[in-house]
Amino acid sequence: MPYLYIRVAEDENEEPMEIPSEDDGTVLLSSVAAQFPGACGLRYRNPETQCLRGVRLLEGVLYAPENDWGNLVYIVNYPKVSPTSDASEAASIYVSDNKRKMEEIDAASAVKVKRGFQKTSDLIVLGLPWKTTEQDLKDYFSTFGEVIMVQVKRDLKTGNSKGFGFVRFTDYETQIKVIAQRHLIDGRWCDCKLPNSKACPDDRKVFVGRCTEDMTAEELRQYFMQYGEVTDVFIPKPFRAFAFVTFADHQVAQALCGEDLIIKGVSVHISNAEPKHNNSRQMTEGGQSGAVHQAFPNFPGGMATLAAMFNRSQYQFPSSHV
Repeated sequence: MPYLYIRVAEDENEEPMEIPSEDDGTVLLSSVAAQFPGACGLRYRNPETQCLRGVRLLEGVLYAPENDWGNLVYIVNYPKVSPTSDASEAASIYVSDNKRKMEEIDAASAVKVKRGFQKTSDLIVLGLPWKTTEQDLKDYFSTFGEVIMVQVKRDLKTGNSKGFGFVRFTDYETQIKVIAQRHLIDGRWCDCKLPNSKACPDDRKVFVGRCTEDMTAEELRQYFMQYGEVTDVFIPKPFRAFAFVTFADHQVAQALCGEDLIIKGVSVHISNAEPKHNNSRQMTEGGQSGAVHQAFPNFPGGMATLAAMFNRSQYQFPSSHV
């Protein structure tokens, strides 16, 4: 045969790959499948009729059309599963499993998009040594990322430092990293946080409702780590069909609130972990108790037991769990 290789591609518009032929001019299907996994045959477009034609296949061997492969580009054929075949059930399971995975990915993407447009803010740096200058501050924080602005607050009369300052970064992810840790500046530990941020850590904690008993704290930790650093996971004992997850960054927690996420094939609802003083009386009042009853209709001991359990805890059942 005049051609030692034939040109093969997955699509007519794609760049072809050369596949070696055998000494007798045939091409082994295994040679094609080695480069195009799953291939079950070849086809080509007839130059005269412009119609697609199949290449003859017999016992794993492909035979050249009219005994000459020519300079054509051959297109890979892949198997099509018949709805009536035994493979249809396997395909259905495959599609269902991938649909579930896509739902999880979409949910994660939705939250990431939610955070993707976050702008950086001026961060307050507390506990600065009196000797620290703006240049010292910039030199230190530049190790984390690009710094837009630094300022050390000083007394207008004396010019002495007031012991705090401000810094702002270009990248939001850098801001998150800086807030999540303490900083040793000129030999002194300093805190860096958002000005006027809540003093209590409640805004970093979320309530995860509709949990199932087979979900472990480690599984929840691994799942939520895709959104940000997780500092704590708490599942009440005995099991109560909910959990609390605490993040290092309060903005991650707030971005997740209101989302319905798929964990282990189960839809869970994320809401604020409201402090006790916000709704300590609502557990036994009509509006809240009705919502709780819908979520836990068969709770052992009834509503009184559930209300007592929440009254003993730091956090209450959020009103947005359904």
